[in-house]
Amino acid sequence: MITRFSILALCLTLLATSCKKDDDNTTPEPNPGLEVPSTYSFTDSNGNNTVSFNGQAQRLEMLSEIASYMKTANTSGVSIDAQQLKDMYANSGFTWDNDTLGMTGSSKQLRNKTAAASSGIADPGVQAYFESYMDEIANISYMTTTGNDNGSEGQGGVVVSTSNPSKQYLQSGTGQEYAQLIEKGLMGAVLYNQICVNYLGEAEMASDNSTAVDPSAGAYYTEMEHAWDEAFGYFTTATDFPAAGTNRFWGKYADGREELLGSATEIAAAFRTGRAAISANDLAARDAQIAIIRSELADVVAGTAIHYLNDAVENFSDDALRNHQLSEAIAFMSCIPYGYEPIANQSEVMQWFFTLGTDNYAVTTAQILAVRDAIASDAGMEDIKTQL
Repeated sequence: MITRFSILALCLTLLATSCKKDDDNTTPEPNPGLEVPSTYSFTDSNGNNTVSFNGQAQRLEMLSEIASYMKTANTSGVSIDAQQLKDMYANSGFTWDNDTLGMTGSSKQLRNKTAAASSGIADPGVQAYFESYMDEIANISYMTTTGNDNGSEGQGGVVVSTSNPSKQYLQSGTGQEYAQLIEKGLMGAVLYNQICVNYLGEAEMASDNSTAVDPSAGAYYTEMEHAWDEAFGYFTTATDFPAAGTNRFWGKYADGREELLGSATEIAAAFRTGRAAISANDLAARDAQIAIIRSELADVVAGTAIHYLNDAVENFSDDALRNHQLSEAIAFMSCIPYGYEPIANQSEVMQWFFTLGTDNYAVTTAQILAVRDAIASDAGMEDIKTQL
């Protein structure tokens, strides 16, 4: 059986540096002469579009379909197939439902970007853990029967909320919700990691910024501009974010923490300003925006983990909701080491998992609050931890 301790394997491949972020660091103001557009839209001197992140758009759509497919098993009697999940994960012989982006038969996939960081080589151990979660969710779904919502402590199945019966989730006998662990886990091991460590990393940001890649093929961007676009595409495909793009993945959770953290606005502005700086060849201004994006995304990850721990305490007596919210919190905690200069090292994250224990039915509010307080301390969010 997979426990939350095995979830830590998703974050044991630290891909850049494991020192803590220094929240006292300040970044210089961007060049006041930069022309920063109000949306993520950039053209060259001839008016040609220079923005391209189609591969990232495909991967976000793939993850959306994976999440939707897994959540069909929240209805008793609906089973999902582990091999289909793995085929979707690897984009291997799978025909996608919403394929306006050309995902079917594309070389793009989530599997080979899992914990790949700047090396470009995915971690096979982390891939194997995600695939084992896919086996687990499929196995539990096969045990359910139509009209029989019998998930409970010690019994995997669909658990229905006692306070809001419209909410029901497929969970293991220890309250693990694998749909959340897979979706949010891939948000960390692929999307978050690719943004902060790969595309905004030293290697990609040292690429050519003097000539367009291939204007004859419509590639009017430089290699550096394209790398920046790809980082943006892993965050959101909405060029007018946060006016749009707040319905899924990091765009959703940045917007969800906006009132307290302001991260959605900061990240959107930093992506636009950094891209303008690259086009103006102002690399100092670009680097200032990289620091902002990394810092704000780290805040979103930690703040969202705290948010779900608070929710689990608030809904503690409701098995379905408590387990659901703890699974989300655990998944976001596992995302933390995939960022750049993460707020907590491996041993600290492991300690959080040990504190929570292995059974969401047996956990106490004191254990949940202890972990929340530890994350808030590391993230510098002690003053707002109860509000998140």
